[in-house]
Amino acid sequence: MTALTKKLLDEVETWPLEDQEELAEYAREIRGRRTGTYQLSEDERAGIDRGLADMRAGRFATDEQIAAIFQEGPGSVC
Repeated sequence: MTALTKKLLDEVETWPLEDQEELAEYAREIRGRRTGTYQLSEDERAGIDRGLADMRAGRFATDEQIAAIFQEGPGSVC
């Protein structure tokens, strides 16, 4: 480990939890890039679980609703 990396990691303990979580996200992305295996975060896993639950419950957008989203452009709310 480089001296700079060690120094920064020692300092991380004093950072606010939000900043520590952000650093952990970056580290997780680097690990995934190096290993070729992406590990979902808890938020990503929860989002997938919600989407699967909606799918199982039959909550689908119609083709017309999807087309309308793309016609309205970025930032539009349906």
